[in-house]
Amino acid sequence: MSDPGTEPGKHTSTRPHALLEQMGGVSGIIYSSLPVVVFVPVSSAFGLMPAIYSALAVAALILVWRLIRRESTQPAVSGFIGVGVCALIAYLVGESKGYFLLGIWMSLFWASVFTLSVVIRRPVVGYIWGWVNGHGRGWREVPKAVLAFDIATITWVLVFGSRFVVQNHLYDADQTGWLGVARIAMGWPLTALAALATYFAIRAAQRAVHAQHAAATADARAD
Repeated sequence: MSDPGTEPGKHTSTRPHALLEQMGGVSGIIYSSLPVVVFVPVSSAFGLMPAIYSALAVAALILVWRLIRRESTQPAVSGFIGVGVCALIAYLVGESKGYFLLGIWMSLFWASVFTLSVVIRRPVVGYIWGWVNGHGRGWREVPKAVLAFDIATITWVLVFGSRFVVQNHLYDADQTGWLGVARIAMGWPLTALAALATYFAIRAAQRAVHAQHAAATADARAD
């Protein structure tokens, strides 16, 4: 059954595996961790420049591997660009810990954006889901749906906020090795938890929209 607010012929996919695929799938999540896994020990053993070259080489190999397997290359291309930017920042800073600066400050940026969206009652998660699945904005008129998306958005605020607080502290303490551990440990595990919360929020929002749609239809028939 299509949900209210969805264009005819379109169906909403709210299953966990669909959310996982939008995150790049299991392989994409693993691939995104490999450059960091290589960067930190190489940096400790051989210095900054070998670490930069190693991380870029791993990102390039992942891209080539996806091309060979004819998988979606978008996550690999985005990952390669991301590694390149992180490597450039580390080079400009002149320290290995600079590799993590982009992620640290992007976490703060997204935590701020998501928080603001809740404050003004325009939860980002609702708009993103509507855009991805071709929904309208009918959910904006359903208080319970807005609340559900508020909760999901706040979950992402906690994820981004915790990443910033922990990793910024480790950066200031010059703990590059622990920065790598934190990047991985607070990466896909927290993302998976937030995605699960988002899944349940979407289901709750859809039930609320459907219930209001059904009530409106019944009232119209009664008139």
